[in-house]
Amino acid sequence: MCCVFPTSLKGAALSWYTQLPPRLVDSFDTLVRLFSAQYATSRPHHITSAALSNLRQQDDESLRHFMERFANVSIKIRNLNPEVALHSMLIALKAKPFVDSLYQRQPANMDELRACATSYIQMEEHTKFRNHVRYSFTTRENQVEKRSQKHIFTKD
Repeated sequence: MCCVFPTSLKGAALSWYTQLPPRLVDSFDTLVRLFSAQYATSRPHHITSAALSNLRQQDDESLRHFMERFANVSIKIRNLNPEVALHSMLIALKAKPFVDSLYQRQPANMDELRACATSYIQMEEHTKFRNHVRYSFTTRENQVEKRSQKHIFTKD
């Protein structure tokens, strides 16, 4: 098995294997122990529901982005208790009108929370778009006004 093992390796693992000192590997058990020690940190770690308690919506983070980030962590947790997920979400959200609405009528589950979030996400995005349009319009008006003032002063 020690002779066949290197044929299954490539890249960094093959490089590691070829750099082992001669006669270090005296059995397959030794090879397994060395390989495990070298690549122990590469094993996938299981995420627990404790990971959700570390999530917080940032001050400048949109509701849509946070909901996506929360969902990406949630789907990696095996056997996630829905009540834990809901509680973690309520704790993680920043104080805004959306959170106030959730405390007025607390959702029964994550599906209800997502449904409620949809309208607030649309409001956030509409507000952001409206502010962008207003800023662009104001900026253009200011540029036109500066050009016309410059033109007036250069005529005299």
